[in-house]
Amino acid sequence: MRPLDEKEMGEVFKKLMLFTGNNLKNIIENPSHEGPDPNPGRYCFRLLKNKVFYISESLVRRATNIGRKNLVSLGTCIGKFTHGGGFRLTVQSLNLLAANAKHKVWLKPTSEMSFLYGNHVLKGGLGKITDSINRNDGVVVFSMSDVPLGFGTAARSTQECRKCDPNGIVVHHYADIGEYLRDEDDL
Repeated sequence: MRPLDEKEMGEVFKKLMLFTGNNLKNIIENPSHEGPDPNPGRYCFRLLKNKVFYISESLVRRATNIGRKNLVSLGTCIGKFTHGGGFRLTVQSLNLLAANAKHKVWLKPTSEMSFLYGNHVLKGGLGKITDSINRNDGVVVFSMSDVPLGFGTAARSTQECRKCDPNGIVVHHYADIGEYLRDEDDL
């Protein structure tokens, strides 16, 4: 497990900035209250194989006693680097994104299952939407009871959503909590 280099950190921050905007500062400066240390440390990003973990510094210090071959996971896996060098957020980062999201979309109860099966969000299933969303902005998808369901990118701006037909795509699906069940056979 090693710290991310400058290029890798840039890729991770670029992707997180898409969903959090200026709230990225809250993720980076978040104090950690884990462990027996009297001084609260901070959270940091670490790379293990091709996966990026969000982990407290006190846990990183304790993990140095474990060999690389024996260490499988530590902290929250927020994404992974592809073979082409790009960074892809995984569904495990949903809690981090939901707490710091800049743009949010709420789904009607009738369209929640469609989204959890991996389909895009249609305008007919849209319950609420935050103002000032532009096309291709990162969006976190919630149920009407404020439970985070997943995230994606906006296919249309807020103003375009008001004018489009009910079958028009509003949010392109990126990841959702239903992936745990759909990908169960791959484990």
